[in-house]
Amino acid sequence: MASSVQCSVWVPSLPNLNTNTLRSFSVNPNSVSFSSSFTRIRASSSSPILEEATMSIDNLRRFIDLNSGKWNGSFYQFDSCGNMLQQLNTKLSASSYGEDELMSLIQTLYIKQPSSSTSISGDDNDAEWAEYKIKETNMFTVDKYQQIGFFPSERAFALRYQTAGMLETVLRQGVLGEDDTGEESPRNLKLPSRRPSVVCENCLYSLQRDKRARAFHILEPKGTVDMLILFLEERSDGPPPLLDSSGDAKNRVIPFLGKWKGHSITKRSGVYGSTIANADTVVLHEMDDSGQLIQDVTSISDGEHVTTNVHWTGTISDYLVTFDGGYQMILLPGGMYMGCPCDIAKSVAESKSFHLEFCWLETPDKRQRLVRTYDVQGLAVSSTYFYETKL
Repeated sequence: MASSVQCSVWVPSLPNLNTNTLRSFSVNPNSVSFSSSFTRIRASSSSPILEEATMSIDNLRRFIDLNSGKWNGSFYQFDSCGNMLQQLNTKLSASSYGEDELMSLIQTLYIKQPSSSTSISGDDNDAEWAEYKIKETNMFTVDKYQQIGFFPSERAFALRYQTAGMLETVLRQGVLGEDDTGEESPRNLKLPSRRPSVVCENCLYSLQRDKRARAFHILEPKGTVDMLILFLEERSDGPPPLLDSSGDAKNRVIPFLGKWKGHSITKRSGVYGSTIANADTVVLHEMDDSGQLIQDVTSISDGEHVTTNVHWTGTISDYLVTFDGGYQMILLPGGMYMGCPCDIAKSVAESKSFHLEFCWLETPDKRQRLVRTYDVQGLAVSSTYFYETKL
């Protein structure tokens, strides 16, 4: 007698891309409570499909756990040359619900209103905050929509966005507040393009504290840098962390000079995030006699021991370093820089992949880098994490 087997398949529903809501009210974000529930599936060694599903569920659980909590932050906006345009106070509340493949991360961003809209006392607890509901993150969105690049052990991730709506809201509410009339181009306020070609978030966590930096590349439809955004956040009830914005352009480049040795891990995009390459790296930054920045990069892959060398010469103009290879490094305060091609449209026209980079030098002798690689169609195909020490 033949036996029959019944199977049920869970199909995730498409996210509602228009569910973001915004409202302004008096609230103390510190009073928000959090809860999470995680359950792991144990897979049989005889079931490779279930093992793969378990691995992805575990990655999602670790990603949610990494992001959950109450984050006090400072929001910074920079132009394409590294000049600071705006600095705002934010708070982020993140929690989760559901179990296994039904787990979801829910996040609410609070933007402090300008002083003209706050109470006379000036007390932060009595301030007016705008609330912005960020789209839920779940098994479907991180894999298909956000094309996540996640490094659980290194505590780093990269995400893709289709619009800069969240960032525009932060700027409107933090700069204009109640005076926002919804104008397309408010006076003295630069808003991101409504149709950006790329919006990429690279996030690195501190090696010393419960702190992180989330850097956003926003590229115009033509493929050049529109603006750069940075959230510097700490998971605590204390004051928000701040960038040290003192010093001139020369002081921003000096911390990166020298020889850096480290290791890189490259993973495919998606919640499964399989590792596709490991390599040992050596990077040399030095100034020549004419004041140009010399960059030599040597990478030796594990296993096959293939050596790759890249030599670039860059011209420094204030906070912008432009290399002869068509790549630019934008120097930011706080030991950070963001890198990208000078013209992505040109890379695509020449059928070349391109890279978006974020570097955080948290201490004088240690730094982390996260590089997001895109194919010629603008799809994020991989992410590479670097940990390097100065020799």
